[in-house]
Amino acid sequence: MNINDVFSIDDLNDLEKFLVGGDSEKVREELFAEFLRYADYKNASDWNKAVRLCECLAITGWGGHEAVQAVRGKFFNGSPETSFYNKFMQKRFVNAVWAKKKTGLTMEPRGTTYFHSPDLPDKKGSDEYPVSECIEDLKLQEQRNWIERNPVKFSRTVSNCDKNCEALVESIIGSLQPNLDANMAPEKYGKAVHLIIFNLNFSFEGFVKTNYIIADAGLNLTEKDFPTALLKMHSEAEIQKNGYYLRNRYEYGTFRAGVIRTDIYLEKALNELDYAAQKQKISFFATEALGVVADKLKKKKLAYDFDLMRADFLKIMDGWKHEV
Repeated sequence: MNINDVFSIDDLNDLEKFLVGGDSEKVREELFAEFLRYADYKNASDWNKAVRLCECLAITGWGGHEAVQAVRGKFFNGSPETSFYNKFMQKRFVNAVWAKKKTGLTMEPRGTTYFHSPDLPDKKGSDEYPVSECIEDLKLQEQRNWIERNPVKFSRTVSNCDKNCEALVESIIGSLQPNLDANMAPEKYGKAVHLIIFNLNFSFEGFVKTNYIIADAGLNLTEKDFPTALLKMHSEAEIQKNGYYLRNRYEYGTFRAGVIRTDIYLEKALNELDYAAQKQKISFFATEALGVVADKLKKKKLAYDFDLMRADFLKIMDGWKHEV
């Protein structure tokens, strides 16, 4: 088997047929050695080869090496960003922000960093990783299959939150999410679902005041209905003064490429609760939303054990909400 042949096989099913069989350990180690070459990518061609090798290793398994996912995203300014993440969403190897030129893309010298990997213990992380301009007119690829990782991720639209919610947010980031990452069992659920994202939208005071009012679930309002419905509840002056925004409690996104996102809107009343009560509320909302998401995805007849995944989630959530 010539490992370089994987770069000319685009279909994942064909790639799996090519890789399965023979000496799997030998194939895996050859793939991994090749991956280490391209994990230190210097241009778009290198990155795309690293992506294909990650796809191969997701098929063969990473063996004793740390599995990583090749992710193409966007930097805060909209520029493309490429990264490798392990199952705990920790960055590894080269992370690059890309500059768009007239004739293609090149890595930004001041936007390229290196993150330590346990597979290269002697190579330290660096905030400034040297690269030279290398413009290529290529599309940056993203891994299409996934490493096994906890499917449930909490996020926030903005970092703002009420001061009285800071301990809650710290606990979600520092305790709940790490517990989910460490104690869910993705290898038992299946590979049809990659991420179920719960995006928390807090009401907060600040330069721009935001106070969410939660619509009656029975109204089934859509985004275009919110302004008219809100004006029936408050005057325009009150809306401006208090920063009122009418929202449904849950806004469920579309399941696409293994990912589904749910926005959860939280009214000002949450900020006024004590810490224990806040955790109870977040636990209730996340559990209810997960139930709806799981039921929606079950209808797609995916090869995925939603019941086991939900049971694991509930056990971890129950432990978190009772933490002092």
